[in-house]
Amino acid sequence: MRVLAFRKRLFGEMSERRRKHDSNELRTMYVNFFKERGHKEIASASLLPENDPTVLFTTAGMHPLVPYLLGEKHPSGKRLTNIQKCARTEDIDEVGDDTHCTFFEMLRNWSLGDYFKQEAIAMSFEFLTAYLHIPVERLAVTMFEGDELVPPDVETEEISRELFVNIPELSESKVIIAGGYPR
Repeated sequence: MRVLAFRKRLFGEMSERRRKHDSNELRTMYVNFFKERGHKEIASASLLPENDPTVLFTTAGMHPLVPYLLGEKHPSGKRLTNIQKCARTEDIDEVGDDTHCTFFEMLRNWSLGDYFKQEAIAMSFEFLTAYLHIPVERLAVTMFEGDELVPPDVETEEISRELFVNIPELSESKVIIAGGYPR
């Protein structure tokens, strides 16, 4: 019953509260949301990696944080948030059509040994539904199906199903188990 009351309070006036945000508003809302939850904002690293001769550009939000994801202590702490500039060259020959781009910004929240999937999933859901007012029925939950090198992400599937079990709009058809990039 408490879940239904919370959902009614949260989504009751959805159509009136939901509006479009420009990219600057979205960036600010995202960073502030995570700062309110104890994350420290860190600057975007250079698009040209300083200490990694294996890549030409920063290709993902995690790229500059790899040493810290592997256990090195970050000077700003265990909870971080940032907007990382990224460039992808894997599909450079396809650039210019409607589905490929090479430059983008990745908005991320990071936990360096502080919390893991359960809290990350809950915070993401709260940001999308309570802050951006995206109707639950427009959301889907995805997780990695696994491949020959990495096992299926069963933990995320279990957490998602547990968190969303009382939300009818997130039916079984909205839980998507998908593969990775072709190797």
